[in-house]
Amino acid sequence: MKYVDEFVIDLEYVKNYSKNTICSYQSDIVKFLEYLKCDDPRKISDEDIRRYVRSLNELKDKTLARKLSSIRMFFDFMLKKGYLKASPADGIDGPKIGKYLPDILSIDEVDKILDIEPKDNYSYRNRCILEMLYSTGLRISELVSLKLSNVNLEECLVKVMGKGKKERIVPLNDVTVEYIDRYIKEVRPNMLKGVTTDSLFLNNHGKGLTRQAVFKMIKKRAEEVGLLKNISPHTLRHSFATHLLENGADIRFIQELLGHSDIGTTEIYTHIINGTLKRDYDEYNPRDN
Repeated sequence: MKYVDEFVIDLEYVKNYSKNTICSYQSDIVKFLEYLKCDDPRKISDEDIRRYVRSLNELKDKTLARKLSSIRMFFDFMLKKGYLKASPADGIDGPKIGKYLPDILSIDEVDKILDIEPKDNYSYRNRCILEMLYSTGLRISELVSLKLSNVNLEECLVKVMGKGKKERIVPLNDVTVEYIDRYIKEVRPNMLKGVTTDSLFLNNHGKGLTRQAVFKMIKKRAEEVGLLKNISPHTLRHSFATHLLENGADIRFIQELLGHSDIGTTEIYTHIINGTLKRDYDEYNPRDN
């Protein structure tokens, strides 16, 4: 569709959104238009949008809010281009989302996850991935996009392309540098299998890893060490940030490491620490016993 295609182009070339984000917005809009059986978004009314929102009442509030956000952004684009005089999404309230506190791991739990005794190329690669995720706080999309040229082991740095195609430099600790150095020199060449690629982390076909493969690896690893929490790559990112803050790191420094454009996003980790302090106070305060 003309309008959806233009919207996607705007997201990619004007707003510089990542492919995954663009696909999510595009999918939301296509499903919205398909539900309304509409081939001309200019004819959509606010009641049409409300009817669609009501049809999604079984979705979680966070998912519903995201879909409504996609619809608002689409009509804002239509308005900006002059296809509409007013957005039909204006004035439509979405669900109120409570403050979300992400799950984190304790340092002992992180140690269990990371403590892989490499037995072959793939277990060594997995150890490198886990070390990289926890020591840098990279998003999963950033990790699987890493190229050999992004890693500077002499300077102990990795160059990351974050959201909105914003580049940032993240330091690597000595342990991660040691593992990645051996991986690049000894392990990765054995995994290439004749394939030419600049991707840092490879699958069993010698090609770049997918997000899904890393998710599965981490969940399997959590099961192996008996952790019952719902662990994902983002759990390691949250744990990295929280542990830095607990050890006195400045929140602006953490914001820069994580690539957050808004300090408010980073401040969620102060709520986690405050919650932990409150629980410890309640448990150990002698006046409460």
